[in-house]
Amino acid sequence: MEAGLVDTHCHLHMDNYRKDRQAVIERARKEGVTLMITIGIDLGDSQAALALAQGEKDVLCTLGFHPHGAGRVTREDLSLLEEMARHEKVVALGEMGLDYYRDLSPRRVQQRVFADQLELAKALGKPVVIHCRDAYRDLIRIMREHQAYQVRGIIHCFSGDWNAALIFLDMGFFLSFAGNLTYPRAENLREIFKKTPGDRLLMETDAPFLTPQDRRGKRNEPAFIKYTYRLGAKLKGLELEDWINQVAINVRGAFPSLPNLHYIESLP
Repeated sequence: MEAGLVDTHCHLHMDNYRKDRQAVIERARKEGVTLMITIGIDLGDSQAALALAQGEKDVLCTLGFHPHGAGRVTREDLSLLEEMARHEKVVALGEMGLDYYRDLSPRRVQQRVFADQLELAKALGKPVVIHCRDAYRDLIRIMREHQAYQVRGIIHCFSGDWNAALIFLDMGFFLSFAGNLTYPRAENLREIFKKTPGDRLLMETDAPFLTPQDRRGKRNEPAFIKYTYRLGAKLKGLELEDWINQVAINVRGAFPSLPNLHYIESLP
């Protein structure tokens, strides 16, 4: 079966799409996007992500606590997230991790909330979606301490160096690249993309953020993932159709519950 485009990381449920969300989803479908995974970043946001996923056949979701809001996360929040995460349309936990670039929550709190979510993922048997910015040393340490290789998952919008990439790959993680791969100054990212094995790569938009160069200045949306796919195929020296099929296979590897969802028919 010929695969369609997959956006493994977007935020379709956010208010950025409040006025035209359905039109955004329809545009993605018209561009050949057959699966979109909308990503939760706090309790209320995760509830909105799950609600949207429940209403759209080709939308799945993740639930989690982003490091920016780690200072507001309570034990009750984690318990509520655990209950929600048992829904079949929840394919991973996250977006979780560390962000020392903006430092919007105390670093020790970020680390604790990240560790708590890794333990929850192990208890639920779900992969994780990890955010990291300027915090790779602590992130890797915590992942090792909490045996993140047991659940594996995705390093979202990868921005580290090749040494970090090798560590994540050794843990069994996939590296996901967004529209910033297309930016003129992203030569280092493109080199890492080329060096990473093709069966360990994913494509995402991070919409409404990180609009690809071809649409720079506009609000990003899943339909624009076609530009990142085109560059990905070029960097890998593949025909676009072959690259689309490879990514679809990778998606099934990254999200093990997908084969059990009978309504996901577009992936090989």
